[in-house]
Amino acid sequence: MTRKLFIKSYGCQMNAYDSTRMADVMAPHGYALTDTPEGADMVVLNTCHIREKAAEKVYSELGRLRTLKSDKAAQGERMVIAVAGCVAQAEGEEIMRRVDFVDIVLGPQVYHRLPEMVAKLGRGGKVLDTEFPAIDKFDSLPKPSAAQGPTAFLTVQEGCDKFCTFCVVPYTRGAEYSRPVAQIEVEARQLVDLGVREITLLGQNVNAYHGAGSDGTATGLGGLIRKLAQIDGLKRLRYMTSHPRDMDDDLIAAHADEEKLMPFLHLPVQSGSDAVLDAMNRGHTADDYRRLVARIQTARPDIALSSDFIVGYPGESDSDFEATLALVRDIGFAQSFSFKYSPRPGTPAASARKQVAEEVMAERLERLQAILNEQTSGFARSLLGKSFDVLFERPGRYAGQLIGRSPHLQPVHVFAPEHAIGDIVPVRVTEAMPRSVTAELVMARPNGGQLAMVAS
Repeated sequence: MTRKLFIKSYGCQMNAYDSTRMADVMAPHGYALTDTPEGADMVVLNTCHIREKAAEKVYSELGRLRTLKSDKAAQGERMVIAVAGCVAQAEGEEIMRRVDFVDIVLGPQVYHRLPEMVAKLGRGGKVLDTEFPAIDKFDSLPKPSAAQGPTAFLTVQEGCDKFCTFCVVPYTRGAEYSRPVAQIEVEARQLVDLGVREITLLGQNVNAYHGAGSDGTATGLGGLIRKLAQIDGLKRLRYMTSHPRDMDDDLIAAHADEEKLMPFLHLPVQSGSDAVLDAMNRGHTADDYRRLVARIQTARPDIALSSDFIVGYPGESDSDFEATLALVRDIGFAQSFSFKYSPRPGTPAASARKQVAEEVMAERLERLQAILNEQTSGFARSLLGKSFDVLFERPGRYAGQLIGRSPHLQPVHVFAPEHAIGDIVPVRVTEAMPRSVTAELVMARPNGGQLAMVAS
């Protein structure tokens, strides 16, 4: 008998990968994914602790699930509710105490044990597992059972040893760990066999990757990319999220050498103030970041940059904030993510003195985002009339429309036949929106056929 499994994933791409792998783990035990929690036999909330009020959002969602679980029980059936991910890791005992109808709480390092946890429920009681086991969880995962489309995430590195003073990752994901090259290559080939054309390599500090190669020596991310680029059928590679301290010469060279490595880099800087960067324990200065970007742009002149910014870090002065604005103007970003600082319990910054007033943070964020948004729009406008290849991923909002991604990771809207999904097709940009572009087909011959020019 097939049971219905609903997984809601919060936050980062690594959580999206973990959710996919949880589905793979449960599939041999008769669980098939469903798109809604209504009527599900098992619901997993795969949580993220990075964003503001993450725990509150989880508790709010659990409140809605209480009714569904009660309805299921009234029919003589059971709904298993599990909370996974980083909120579970950080607040597991509190979740169990506060929400009595949650059956399982599990951290991100033990989701390969999920079938065992469900089996324990049948013997009574609840399950709380937030260990950091010595066993490599990736050794316990089955091969991917299905692809969600022509693109996929693949976790190659987990954890963080940097201990930025605002961040909970070292406490929820543990120390840095890199999967062996051969293990990653096997999973990448399995994904390609399922129809995946583009793979994004994931890690909390993905460019800190140092997995064991075939000879037992450590291989960096640049070497891993070169290895994966040899896989027939794999057309595109990306990676995120990177730390400036781990951007080495070999990885920069890979951007120049490997055609399959897309010209896009998410490289968070967080602040343009040296004083704030030092307080954050980032391990680099603003000028270090400028010089690093210059080296990357020399290796790959067409690269598009993305970054993260925190506004209102404790002690941030007006001059510190102006230094951030100066860095943004100096570099220019095709994409960006910016947030007001919000304390994470247990991190050093949470107890720091000189917390910045909410109204000051709001005003600074508005000023910063005005510049960042104009840069994003300007990058889109710079593509008008230009041609590049797009990998079509899914149908668009309108009949006959497809959505894909440019080499620079922008959403691209094109009117094209549905059978082109999964194909890489040349297009010409005809219209620029703030965060996406519209394009028309130039010429493509997917699957041996031919697509005529279609105006968008």
